[in-house]
Amino acid sequence: MNPNVQALSRARASLSDIQRPSRAEVEAAVRTIIRWTGEDSERDGLRETPARVTRAFEEFFAGYGQDPVEILRKTFEEIEGYDEMIVLRGIRFESHCEHHMAPIIGQAWVAYIPNGRVVGISKLARVVDIYARRLQIQEKMTAQIANTINDVLEPQGVGVIIKASHHCMTTRGVHKPDTDLVTSRMLGCFRDNALTRQEFLRMAI
Repeated sequence: MNPNVQALSRARASLSDIQRPSRAEVEAAVRTIIRWTGEDSERDGLRETPARVTRAFEEFFAGYGQDPVEILRKTFEEIEGYDEMIVLRGIRFESHCEHHMAPIIGQAWVAYIPNGRVVGISKLARVVDIYARRLQIQEKMTAQIANTINDVLEPQGVGVIIKASHHCMTTRGVHKPDTDLVTSRMLGCFRDNALTRQEFLRMAI
């Protein structure tokens, strides 16, 4: 097994070893936050809010319980020698900034050039979702997606571009609502070959 894939699997196992608070503890924490705002956590409109927030957080951060390596393991080799670029464009995602837990809303463009095998295209979208559904910074998420695809599929190259709006700066702080952040990660032939990189960029944004 690729040593990088082994490292990814170990990282996944270490995440599962983290001792998580109980649901009751999480709901109690939400009640504390509600009271901190100056509200009454027991009034009718807020009484069920702690349970709802807890359920929402389970969805927002479901990526911690999923393994991107396993998602990419099933591949197809009957591709008639196909060795051109494969690009999945505009993969919408929702994530959360690890500094303020504010939403990050964006799209990802994922490309690779196969080396004898391909993966189902839905798996590429699922890898994006797994990493998005964790507390993140966009730079790290971009690298994680590209590195995982590169390490598991071992293609000729991988390219990932992410464009996202960060609510930690659009709805708070500097309040710049029309800004977005663009990050990219190019590996293999996408890094080494300017023509390949430009072809991907033209297909993306």
